[in-house]
Amino acid sequence: MRAGSKSSGKSRKPSTLRRTLRRAAMPAAVLAVMAFFGAYAVLGPNGALAYGDYKRQLAKKEREYAVLDHKREVLRNRVALLDPDHANPDMVDEMVRKELNVSHPDEVIVPLK
Repeated sequence: MRAGSKSSGKSRKPSTLRRTLRRAAMPAAVLAVMAFFGAYAVLGPNGALAYGDYKRQLAKKEREYAVLDHKREVLRNRVALLDPDHANPDMVDEMVRKELNVSHPDEVIVPLK
C-alpha cells in the first residue's frame, strides 16, 4: 500500500435493497398511474358505474320530451284553427269570450277552477 492512501479494504457497493428499490421505482409509478386511470374509468363521473344513472336520466328526459311534444301538437292545432284565411268560428268565439270575459244572456257559465 502506498503511504497516504487510506483504503479500508472494502469497496463501496450500493446495498441490494437500495438497488432493488431503484429498479422497481419506475414500474411501481407506472402501475400507480394505471391504477388511478383504471379506477377513474370505473368510478368516475363518466365511468362504467355512471352508465345506469345516464340511462335513468335519459328515460326521464324522454318522458319530459313526450309531454312537451304533445303540448306542441295541441298548440299547433290551435294555431291552425286560427288561420286568418279560414279561421274556425267556434275557436274564434271561444277565444273572444275568454279574453273579453263576455257571454250571451241565455248562457250558463260553469267555472271549472
